[in-house]
Amino acid sequence: MASPLRLVLVLIFISITFSISKGDESSEDGDEYVRSACSVTRYQDICIRSLESYSNTAKYDSRKWAQAAVAVTLEEAKNVTHYLKKLKQKKSIRKRRQRIDLSECIDCFEETVENLQDSLHELRKLDRKTFDVQMGDIQTWMSSALTYEDTCIDGFENRKGKQVKILHNKILKLSYITSNALALVSKLASAGDEINA
Repeated sequence: MASPLRLVLVLIFISITFSISKGDESSEDGDEYVRSACSVTRYQDICIRSLESYSNTAKYDSRKWAQAAVAVTLEEAKNVTHYLKKLKQKKSIRKRRQRIDLSECIDCFEETVENLQDSLHELRKLDRKTFDVQMGDIQTWMSSALTYEDTCIDGFENRKGKQVKILHNKILKLSYITSNALALVSKLASAGDEINA
């Protein structure tokens, strides 16, 4: 007969093993949700990394994924705008032409943030009756945000310097995130019948 201590240890081991396997299943489900959502995007690795924390709440809900993607993009755009303004204050970029490009870039990003805010606001109040019009507006705003980001990148194309390279990479990353968000918005637009009244 097994000793009581041995029996307790076996039960603890079984309990721990069960908990770990359940945790793995939950994690695998989360991976499946975000991978499924990001399958429509161009930059899937970035999409998965930036949105994986929404997996267990968004699941297969196109609306929640679109909202999450736009919210993440807006936060990133605000961070980049703050970085650009800080760069201008510190006068880290010294060449006159680059300073002009930086000022234009800040203007572009203020427009980007506004477009993303409008998109997120509209996504939060979608209505079955006006869904197509609302989604048309959101897609227009998201496309405009991407255009403004591209305009900013173009201003620093083929420019040299450490600060310029960091700036270029930050804006490029944001443009990938915005492109992904637009793809998820477009997916929602084509799945309009999923929207609750």
